[in-house]
Amino acid sequence: MTQEVRTDVSGTVWKVLVKPGDQVKSGDILFILEVMKTEVPYEAEADGKVTAVHITENSGMIGEDTLAVEIT
Repeated sequence: MTQEVRTDVSGTVWKVLVKPGDQVKSGDILFILEVMKTEVPYEAEADGKVTAVHITENSGMIGEDTLAVEIT
């Protein structure tokens, strides 16, 4: 089953910490959004392998409910 990690709020992608092929564990930080000068980390909800990363650092503002990372 694929885990889709989506953004909860609009913000700027400050840091992407994974790439396709990376193995992650539940709780690992995948990326960090900057929202109103606050860092908001997004974590893996389960163990798995990153199959796709749809965001890039310094790409400007992304919206709420943006598909950011896929994990299987």
